[in-house]
Amino acid sequence: MRNHKELKKIATQVRKNIVQMLHKSASGHPGGSLSAADILTALFFDEMNVDAKDPKKANRDRFVLSKGHAAPVLYATLAEKGFFDKVELDTLRKTGALLQGHPDMKNIPGVDMSTGSLGQGISTAFGMALGLKLDNSSSRVYTILGDGEIQEGLVWEAAMSCAHYNLGNLVAFLDYNGLQIDGKNEEVMNIGNVADKFKSFGWNVIEIDGHDFDQIFAALDSAKESDNKPTMIVAKTIKGKGVSFMENNAGWHGKAPNNEEFELAMKELEVEDNE
Repeated sequence: MRNHKELKKIATQVRKNIVQMLHKSASGHPGGSLSAADILTALFFDEMNVDAKDPKKANRDRFVLSKGHAAPVLYATLAEKGFFDKVELDTLRKTGALLQGHPDMKNIPGVDMSTGSLGQGISTAFGMALGLKLDNSSSRVYTILGDGEIQEGLVWEAAMSCAHYNLGNLVAFLDYNGLQIDGKNEEVMNIGNVADKFKSFGWNVIEIDGHDFDQIFAALDSAKESDNKPTMIVAKTIKGKGVSFMENNAGWHGKAPNNEEFELAMKELEVEDNE
């Protein structure tokens, strides 16, 4: 596709889907879902080899949402891509519903890994990428982590392993919005210079604006040239992107909008959609 105007419209619709499903469920995680919408739109609507009609095809690219609590952005994207009917979004977190609070690979079409415990997603992505490499597969693995998530030691064990095995078929995004559930990363647990850390672990590191499609695709193209190193794309983002009262506000990490907030958020996103 790479029609950036069209991709922006899709990303805005993904954000609308997120706000609508969280309002319906009265629970969930809007901040980190909204911040990742442009990245997932770029991946599922352009970059990745996936087929909504054949979600388990052997030669597909894999995607792992390592920050599993941001499931709404994955569900919103998968529904928009046609992996399942959008009516399912209205049943988020309901008993017996398809879409629960964290991704479920056994039941949800398009979900390659069940995630939720932070750090386990990138560890699984490592295993997938290694397996594909051993099979001489051309498929690639994409994952997205939260910046608060990389406070987990498990992340760095996986990072070390990915570099050791020269997994050039693995691309990770860091959703670097600077906030986590308890406030600013630097105050909760300072993660320091993330780019330098991953470079020291042997990764190909690219820093971008995570809301700029030109930069997202340039980074993805560059990652393909890194045959013997995994790529970490450090994407500077805005938590709550697209909804003014949620932006850069840690309080919106894990709460749903009430009726008034829902109406205001949807009006703002409608304006963005018409620009």
